[in-house]
Parts: sequence; C-alpha cells; structure tokens
Amino acid sequence: MKKRKFSIFKTERFDTKPLDPETQYAVIRSSICTGEKVAGFRDKNGGQFTEVMLIRNKQDEQEFKERYGVENLRVEY
Repeated sequence: MKKRKFSIFKTERFDTKPLDPETQYAVIRSSICTGEKVAGFRDKNGGQFTEVMLIRNKQDEQEFKERYGVENLRVEY
C-alpha cells in the first residue's frame, strides 16, 4: 500500500482501502472544535474507525463517494 504524505496537515493519505459493507459503513468524522473532517470506515461490531482521507472541501467528499461507491455519508462529531 503506497502512502502519500501531506506536510501541511502531518497526516498520511492512503491509496484505496477496501470497504466491506457487511462489517463497515462509511462515515465522516468531524471535529466540533477545529472543523477538521476525516472520511473513513466505522466497524459495525467494534466501532473502530479506519481513517481513509482528509476532507478539505466538497470535491474531496465527492471523490471519496465515487471511489467507494457511497451515496450517503454519516457525519459523526
């Protein structure tokens, strides 16, 4: 799996990870303090969050939806 680094945010952006709809659902995790948004997958059983990409604007959100075939995204604070 290749990693691409963003030096501004000190986070890593990974290539496509598989979404297993039987055990995971897509979600945007948003900080109520800073407004930072991160898209990823939440495990239905254990609740573990897997970070996939930083959402900086609507284009990033649309890219995430297209890449993983997701129509609706939950937002968690």
